[in-house]
Amino acid sequence: MSAHTLITVIDEQVFLYPKFLKTQAADHYFRVLSEGVDWQQEQLFLYGRQMNVPRLIAWHGDDEVNYRYSGVDHTALPWNQPLSQIRERLSEKLAATFNGVLLNLYRDGRDSMGWHSDDEPELGIDPVIASVSLGQERNFQFRRRDNHAEKVSLVLPHGSLLVMQGGSQHNWQHQMPKSSRAMKPRINLTFRNITH
Repeated sequence: MSAHTLITVIDEQVFLYPKFLKTQAADHYFRVLSEGVDWQQEQLFLYGRQMNVPRLIAWHGDDEVNYRYSGVDHTALPWNQPLSQIRERLSEKLAATFNGVLLNLYRDGRDSMGWHSDDEPELGIDPVIASVSLGQERNFQFRRRDNHAEKVSLVLPHGSLLVMQGGSQHNWQHQMPKSSRAMKPRINLTFRNITH
């Protein structure tokens, strides 16, 4: 597939570019972000217990672009060169503005992200979320909010771009489930625009 291949995952709302980044570029970004990001282990209170979030995270963005989700406030770290380069490519390709990026490091198949929508008020009514995958291919799932039996599943390859826009966050939830298979690390970059 070429870098311009586009797969419509959910009609006019979710799109996948399987080879947004060429392999050499994706390898480079995976390496420098693995080593050059201040990855944090967050904790949540769930059912009266303090638990580690099953992945490592970081939040980078413009000055004073802070982000609150899962009850935790995140103060933006400055853009580094690799994140700025990817943001510029995304802005050109999608004609969209992004002032922050949430980074998730999935260390192995035990790391995961549960069902949710990116529907925080500061993202606006119909946000454009641009999600770049680096490293291990992982299964990614969608389900309709009003009918959990209706699901869509796809694999996110190394260097791919998943775009969620329009009403996708209102109508669908998404997750990265755990895997019992041996998995190498994966980095996910979700670029977004915080409107406050």
